[in-house]
Amino acid sequence: MFRGFIFATGIENSIPTIDHGRTRVDEMEKCGHYRYWKTDFDLVQELGIRALRYGPPLHRTWLGPGHYDWSFADEVFNDLHRRNLVTIVDLCHFGVPDWLGNFQNPAFPELFAEYAGAFARRYPWVQLYTPVNEMSICALFSALYGWWNEQLADDVAFVTALKHLVKGNVLAMRAILAAQPEALFVQSESSEYFHAENPSAIGPAEIRNARRFLSLDLNYARRVDSVMYEYLIDHGMTRDEYAFFMNNNLKHHCVMGNDYYQTNEHHVAHDGGTYACGEIFGYAVITRQYYDRYRLPVMHTETNLCQGPAGDEAVRWLRKEWANVLSVRNSGVPIVGFTWYSLTDQVDWDSALRFANGNVNALGLCDLERKLRPVGHAYRELIANWSEVLPTQSVCLQVPVLYPQDYDRARACDIGAADVLTLGGATAAPRNAD
Repeated sequence: MFRGFIFATGIENSIPTIDHGRTRVDEMEKCGHYRYWKTDFDLVQELGIRALRYGPPLHRTWLGPGHYDWSFADEVFNDLHRRNLVTIVDLCHFGVPDWLGNFQNPAFPELFAEYAGAFARRYPWVQLYTPVNEMSICALFSALYGWWNEQLADDVAFVTALKHLVKGNVLAMRAILAAQPEALFVQSESSEYFHAENPSAIGPAEIRNARRFLSLDLNYARRVDSVMYEYLIDHGMTRDEYAFFMNNNLKHHCVMGNDYYQTNEHHVAHDGGTYACGEIFGYAVITRQYYDRYRLPVMHTETNLCQGPAGDEAVRWLRKEWANVLSVRNSGVPIVGFTWYSLTDQVDWDSALRFANGNVNALGLCDLERKLRPVGHAYRELIANWSEVLPTQSVCLQVPVLYPQDYDRARACDIGAADVLTLGGATAAPRNAD
């Protein structure tokens, strides 16, 4: 069983469409994963990483209602099982198959839940899931900024996308739990903050700082504040739809995943316009805000920085983020893991995937030729130095996670994850109060 702090990386599997649906941005294809997936898994193990954020390409796997092509998924997930890697399965990452259209489609939540349930039944040894990645960012970029998928830019479209994404996530969690009762959900979401540029910008900044919590409020059945409730109702959410979220509380199955990049903090002008301001508060301060709101175990689920012209910028960012993780831990927040995202360099994230320019972004632990970058060497060293230290600290909560081959043992003995942990002398993590 998995006893320690979770050091993770991920394979970038974003699949939004641009050009009004005419162009699919498939990061697995752009980054060469379909060709080099075995090498990628080798690299994960060589770095000493035991947990991988990973998901099959949704648009290639989910061909229609109840119609799936599991050929690639079978190949890679059987190999992950053989390697005994803990997998945090990322089922929907910024896009849907062409036949489903986009996130304005009201059929998405129920149909996606069927897909999630089918996946969980096919791979019963998988325990950790992120059903829908970064629901807030997906809704913003698709339906308020006009960049991806439906490419709309108004509040009604944003609320519509958001309610469909979060409902899809909630229903998917229920479907997964029906197939895998020991499932845990690491909800990767962007942790943001908006700073008022001047006194006249305080109002717009307060509205944006309230809106940043909407996806997680709905997902965790937490009542939104009065201003956000009016915003939701005024822009297309019905009272019954809101009641659905408040009446479906699966918080006790969840770990709150917080993503943080240099671009997560923003200055707000008096007219409500925003621009990136770089790191001001930092991960530790902002994560504490999210923890105080939801009181859930935390995992740092994404960060990166380009290697830069000096060659050490990413290494320095890794060390800074790790210092923030330790600060979160030392403040009493139960933090369970850290992730450098992703394993390899990415393509076209310099334009937020809005344009298919083919620009390689030096963000990975290794480059696209699968050669380790300095940050890859630094991350391997960090893991080796800290892996045996953190589990001795009481505020580093140990979640009841099985390795894939532990699941085989549990199934052979007809027992569950908590029983395997008890047999191994560990204590399962407490369920969180609602």
